[in-house]
Amino acid sequence: MADEPLVLGIETSCDETGVGIVRGHTLLADAIASSVDEHARFGGVVPEVASRAHLEAMVPTIDRALKEAGVSARDLDGIAVTAGPGLAGALLVGVSAAKAYAYALGKPLYGVNHLASHICVDQLEHGALPEPTMALLVSGGHSSLLLSTDITADVRPMGSTIDDAAGEAFDKIARVLNLGFPGGPVIDRYAKEGDPQAIAFPRGLTGPRDPIYDFSFSGLKTAVARWIEAKRAAGEDVPVRDVAASFQEAVVDVLTRKAVRACKDQGVDHLMIGGGVAANSRLRALAQERCEAAGIRLRVPRPKLCTDNGAMVAALGAEMVARNRAASDWDLSADSSLPVTDPHVPGASHTHDHVHEVSKENLYS
Repeated sequence: MADEPLVLGIETSCDETGVGIVRGHTLLADAIASSVDEHARFGGVVPEVASRAHLEAMVPTIDRALKEAGVSARDLDGIAVTAGPGLAGALLVGVSAAKAYAYALGKPLYGVNHLASHICVDQLEHGALPEPTMALLVSGGHSSLLLSTDITADVRPMGSTIDDAAGEAFDKIARVLNLGFPGGPVIDRYAKEGDPQAIAFPRGLTGPRDPIYDFSFSGLKTAVARWIEAKRAAGEDVPVRDVAASFQEAVVDVLTRKAVRACKDQGVDHLMIGGGVAANSRLRALAQERCEAAGIRLRVPRPKLCTDNGAMVAALGAEMVARNRAASDWDLSADSSLPVTDPHVPGASHTHDHVHEVSKENLYS
């Protein structure tokens, strides 16, 4: 093995079939096959549709990633895969594929955590993560504040959403405004032409007695929907751009305010933002403004690395190999509710030798 491990990562937690290849902290390939168009007509992700799309896309996407990276599968030092959290059926496709490739190649298998992978991907953009790092992860399924002192072994939950995730709220408001799916990019686009102060939408869980690091967007979603319904009932035009801007401002105001407070309270001078909503332009701008004022260094990967992708899984897998963490056993299973406190799922044997016990030779051609 080279000093910098070469690892292939597979991500299938939702509707993106992602395959990434990294060498150490260097991204060599990031191949994605998306099924978002197949879900758009339903207004959201349909688990069975996602699983079938992963099955069809898996082998071609892996082949495309290997070609893009200019490496052979035999050169890999390990195979990493998202073991959870996520949609159970979708995860199972990725885990099964990773097992097959690892078995055929005689390489160690690493089942890793989706959320920890979102943190680790920043290493491909800005180099090694400081320890500790505070991470704000915002997506369609998660809104979490996490403290990482060791991305391979110690990730601690500080706060999370108690109802809707931020990305989920974006999707629902876009649906009410008849803007389509997914909602995040389109609301961001409309908000740029609107007034973020036009409508005073509520900021959830920001009272003096509320949990200081937890999030709630259900009340905001309901308030926006009722405001729109009242306008329509009165026969008035809905100012879509102002609604989008005011709603977006309410979300990013709470996210950044709580993230900066967590950094201050915990004495952490680095904040990393990841997840699909981290691609939002207003979230990035407000986070930068508030971090600079607080003396906190902000790290946000480029938008393509914020959404679900195989590169983030490969990045965490490479870190597991570099730090000699235990590989997963062959009975690795998909865990739709895998806690973030488990950055990866080590095997009981705590050794990499198990892969060679069942696969002495390279079966992949």
